[in-house]
Amino acid sequence: MTLFFHSLLLSLSLFLSSVPKFAVASGQLRKGYYSETCPEAEDVVRQVMRTAMAREARHAASVMRLQFHDCFVNGCDGSILLDDTPGMLGEKLALSNINSLRSFEVVDAIKEALELRCPGVVSCADIIIMASRDAVALSGGPTWDVKLGREDSLFASQADADRIMPSPRANASFLLSLFDQYNLSATDLVALSGSHSIGDGRCFSIVFRLYNQSGSGRPDPHLDPEFRAKLDTLCPRGGDGNVTGGLDATPARFDNQYFRDLVRLRGFLNSDQTLFSDDERTREVVRRYAEDERAFFDAFAQGMVKMGDIYFYRKGEIRKNCRIVNGRSAGI
Repeated sequence: MTLFFHSLLLSLSLFLSSVPKFAVASGQLRKGYYSETCPEAEDVVRQVMRTAMAREARHAASVMRLQFHDCFVNGCDGSILLDDTPGMLGEKLALSNINSLRSFEVVDAIKEALELRCPGVVSCADIIIMASRDAVALSGGPTWDVKLGREDSLFASQADADRIMPSPRANASFLLSLFDQYNLSATDLVALSGSHSIGDGRCFSIVFRLYNQSGSGRPDPHLDPEFRAKLDTLCPRGGDGNVTGGLDATPARFDNQYFRDLVRLRGFLNSDQTLFSDDERTREVVRRYAEDERAFFDAFAQGMVKMGDIYFYRKGEIRKNCRIVNGRSAGI
């Protein structure tokens, strides 16, 4: 075993030991939460998302990704949206987010539209949940009823984001252990990884697969040769790490192409391909979704609801501006 790989395994082990076994605390969340206080809320979110996606289709994947990166770090509380202040390092510049998370302006536009109709009513945390659902539905994927009623966190933590969010290098065993901390099953892991049915990934996230997998100095053996040649051209050794490529062969449409690509050893990210190539617990689920798009859609919708349930009630607020805590000026 190379020193690099040994160090990586040690880091992953330490990481998992530092993540508590979360108990979901979502009893106050419910469907139709804004039916009396802001009955137009879900329609407003859907319309702004539709407009944003017409302007740039990539907003769909970017907004959906915000739910993952918000909910996994101290629950779905809108902390991912907070800008840094002199006294707080937020989550936007965490290792898994910097130069990666985007489309915050879409959430800003949704919040502005909702404040005009129902000032001080709809939380930024709930906006992420609604907008993520609509991003999927408007991309051709399933829809589902969302449970709402979250408050917005008064703080964010770059340290927690760095400690919790997985690397593109993560393998299936590590991801299974991580998801288990949140009471999410192997089926949930595979289904929710299907979020990569839409969107792009950066060369920065895969160059190790192409040229130095596990410190071997060689490419990942679980890469179709023709696909690897395509990625070599897209992401040459020493090239621009911010160049992007589709996470599957149909990156603008939410479908089960992502799973068909994994079966063909054409997964873009290591953390995706490992679900088929490295672990029996996830391989058969990948095969099932590659063959049955409806089964994937159903499981994905259920998984998104379960992930949205990761919410811990603590003193919060309904932010007027999703980027800053109420009563605080930007940059303070």
